[in-house]
Amino acid sequence: MSGIEALGRLLRQSHHARPDDLPQMAMRAAPLVGATAMIIYLVDHQQRELLPLVAGEAPARDRFMIDGTFAGRAFTTVAACVSDATAGGVRLWVPLINGAERLGVLEVVLAGPLGEPTVEDCATVAALLAELLVTRDLYSDTIERLRRREPMLLAAEMLRAQLPPLTFSTGHLMISGILEPCYDVGGDAFDYAVNGDIAHLALFDAVGHGSSGGMRAVMLASLALAAYRNARRAGLDLIGTYHRIDRAVQDHDRWGLITAVLAELDQRTGELRVISAGHPSGVVIRQGRAVKVLPTPTALPVSLGHHRPPLVVEEALEPGDHVLLYTDGIIEARSSDGEPFGIDRLVDFTVKAIADQLPLPETTRRLVHAILDHQDDCLQDDATVLLAQWISPAPARSDTELPESDNQEPLGTVS
Repeated sequence: MSGIEALGRLLRQSHHARPDDLPQMAMRAAPLVGATAMIIYLVDHQQRELLPLVAGEAPARDRFMIDGTFAGRAFTTVAACVSDATAGGVRLWVPLINGAERLGVLEVVLAGPLGEPTVEDCATVAALLAELLVTRDLYSDTIERLRRREPMLLAAEMLRAQLPPLTFSTGHLMISGILEPCYDVGGDAFDYAVNGDIAHLALFDAVGHGSSGGMRAVMLASLALAAYRNARRAGLDLIGTYHRIDRAVQDHDRWGLITAVLAELDQRTGELRVISAGHPSGVVIRQGRAVKVLPTPTALPVSLGHHRPPLVVEEALEPGDHVLLYTDGIIEARSSDGEPFGIDRLVDFTVKAIADQLPLPETTRRLVHAILDHQDDCLQDDATVLLAQWISPAPARSDTELPESDNQEPLGTVS
């Protein structure tokens, strides 16, 4: 049976499926592509482990560390990977991806030889399973419970429910964000949206982490996120958006304070427009070096905007450029002997990761883990990164045309 036929059968079975049914659906799909078993693994929230989602006929499996394993290689490189043949057969590891968001991997056990059509068929099944994982996660706690390795505090529960997916791609632009600590966040938050050719990016850092379990900071960050989306969906420009967020925070908490960076990127021209409201400066990385540190501040922190009008900074990007935005918890993270992580180390690490041609979400994952390691896995403040790459100019097209996907590595590639 071809991958398309297997896809159709899975789709017909999926209409009333729960997340708990997906492991059994994967096992039933296995013979359709010449496999004896298919096992789903999901990444934990800290992106350190791959955790098996098993039920029904799915065989028991142990969790895998991402670093140093074949399963982890498929996850980090976003490409199918074959491990050494064993008595049980050949094992193919296929990344589970929703758009550009990495969810985990699919283990495919094959009794016979591995051919390119088989890899493609398995990638097709994995793509559907990834879609089902995302949609079924909306109606159940099964997936969320599996991904948690420790209890999540209430403030983190509130804030994480409001964040967008960690990674998104249009084929001409890729955006990837990450937030730590995972289970005890304070007032950091990020958001993005792509409307037509304009990509909107935002990063917030609300004062109040540690007070009342971080709830005040989370309430302020939540308000900023809602006001930002409200302004964006009303079609306001950057200055209008800044003022709407500023007024919303003033009306709710006159003593509340939030630093923020608001940005717009035109995918056709590479024009970047930024307001930095008392926030650490963003960095433009080009051809292996930091070529521009964006001016900051160009506006007062949110809730003080009535004292001074904001200024918009414009920067012309070139194809391949990266824009690195971050909160102060990144550069202020200190080692046991008091050494700060610092802006130079941040830029150097990012440049080296880009030079290694890692996928963008893998760059942000490794960056935050490096910061955690620097501070002995115990951050004193939230550490948030938002990294965007303008890959190539987006051509003018009608609303009915689909974008080219030549910039995306095919899932059938085997390493």
